[in-house]
Amino acid sequence: MRRPPGVLGAELLKPYAWVAAGVAAILLALFGIAEALEIPLLGDESPQLGAAGPGAAAAAFALLTGDVLLPVPSSALMLLNGALFGPLGGALLSFAGSEAGAVLGWTIGRRGGTLLDRAVAPEARARVAELVAARGAVAIVVTRPVPVLAETAVILAGAAGMPLGRLALAAAVGSVPLAVAYALAGAYAESFDAGLAVFAGVLALAAAFWWVDRRRRAPSGQVDDPEVRVDELV
Repeated sequence: MRRPPGVLGAELLKPYAWVAAGVAAILLALFGIAEALEIPLLGDESPQLGAAGPGAAAAAFALLTGDVLLPVPSSALMLLNGALFGPLGGALLSFAGSEAGAVLGWTIGRRGGTLLDRAVAPEARARVAELVAARGAVAIVVTRPVPVLAETAVILAGAAGMPLGRLALAAAVGSVPLAVAYALAGAYAESFDAGLAVFAGVLALAAAFWWVDRRRRAPSGQVDDPEVRVDELV
């Protein structure tokens, strides 16, 4: 008996789904290890970089860039950037680090994607390319505020063949609200507890962006595959 197209599509995409699950599992394990070992900066919810200056700025940028691989408390770090460098300087520094981290994640995925391509069928690569072209950029935007999902998304985007320019633009759209909101909270809030309110706000903004995109596509008759959704892959 012939299988429905949606089921067939899901089977074709299983290698990419396993990669996404593997990346997320590794990142979660790293977070757990950092917490268990109480590694300075990585396991600290309120990191300290010293006084504002070139050294602190370089450290913040390096940590945010490495967040794609290391369990960095990025939201607390962005708050600290605002406290040290003010709303404008903190926002620019956080944005630069977040964007560099996204590009690094894409590069890692791209390198690994060449090996993955050898292990999957041409039909699977074509299906992934179609999904990434249709919804990949939106998935990058809406996952930027979410730990683990943000890193998994950019790595998988590289593995799935998303062009670097499109990845960088989508990551920028998703990172600007984060960087600005956390910098403002860090500059003007009296405690790091404000980060929870900022986190909830940027999550709501990401959800609104996703909802608007779905509504925008609905009149054209474009309907997501009921069995496979690209925002579960990139």
